[in-house]
Amino acid sequence: MPVTAVNSALELKNVVRRFGSVVAVNDVSLTVGKGEFVTLLGPSGSGKTSTLRLIGGFEELDGGSIRLNGERIDHLPAYQRDTATIFQSGALFPHKTVAENVAYGLRMRKVAKDEMAKRIAQSLDTVRLTGLENRYPAQLSGGQKQRVALARSLAVRPAILLFDEPLSALDLSLRLQLRAEIKRLHDELKFSAIYVTHDQGEAMAMSSRVAVMNAGSIEQIDTPETVFHSPSSEFVYTFIGESCCLPVRVTTSAIQDKNGEEVGLVLAHRPGEGDCRIYVRPSRLRLVGDATSLPNRLRARIHFIEFLGDVYRYHLKSGALELAADHAGAIGRNVGDTIDIGWRNEDMRIFR
Repeated sequence: MPVTAVNSALELKNVVRRFGSVVAVNDVSLTVGKGEFVTLLGPSGSGKTSTLRLIGGFEELDGGSIRLNGERIDHLPAYQRDTATIFQSGALFPHKTVAENVAYGLRMRKVAKDEMAKRIAQSLDTVRLTGLENRYPAQLSGGQKQRVALARSLAVRPAILLFDEPLSALDLSLRLQLRAEIKRLHDELKFSAIYVTHDQGEAMAMSSRVAVMNAGSIEQIDTPETVFHSPSSEFVYTFIGESCCLPVRVTTSAIQDKNGEEVGLVLAHRPGEGDCRIYVRPSRLRLVGDATSLPNRLRARIHFIEFLGDVYRYHLKSGALELAADHAGAIGRNVGDTIDIGWRNEDMRIFR
């Protein structure tokens, strides 16, 4: 069902934020449905964190409006907005116990003592920290600290939760565990959330929709599947997932690399003349026997090989063209050998 003003938790309309001559957020409009988990994904400087800070009240708007449950909040200070922010560091009070940290937001909202005790217990149980109520942050692991921060935010039951790259400081295994935990909690509790990250895996795994940001604007917003398989621009394609780029020049008689050398590239649907960039993802390329039956083909020399655990990655060259192909097992070829590479039409994108 499309997100409308009636079923929305958050609405941004033509939001602008400037820092001197730099436009950090450029006319951003975004609606988050109730119970929806929307991720702002983009490289450093794309405007995602500034957008989150505008929602939380940590930055002032230079234009546009922000509504929460239909009411404008952009004139309110941060403490008067019905939001809760989970920061990268967790931002726990080191002199307060786990229970006291979770209670902080409830005290600020003047929740009754009996109700406060109930919510603290519920929140700690939800994030699986029951029994650690009397520990201090210094006695917790990094993952436990982030769980406390999450429990503190869940306890106040905000209209929307704001996640500011909460997993980026953790090691990989712990990051994956907490990513799954946040996903589980959202599926169970159906809270509304905006999540900021530069990690594509986090965005793909957790989100109802992903908003890919670049230079202060949203380039595309859609489901993770649509953003991955049907990117709206070259930037989105190259930022989401891994890709190989083959920059070529098409003439009436040949396809050349950047040095003007003809390459043995066979395309089922030859693009028009001129410079273009052909993209294929490493996971979509097929090697040796499978390759010769596919409509798009190239012969290339193995430059070097990486073992990545689940797959072998073959780095290949054909003239000035370079690409990488993943294969589930070793193909019995060595560095310096020439092999066939192939791919389907639907696995290729061409940009000019």
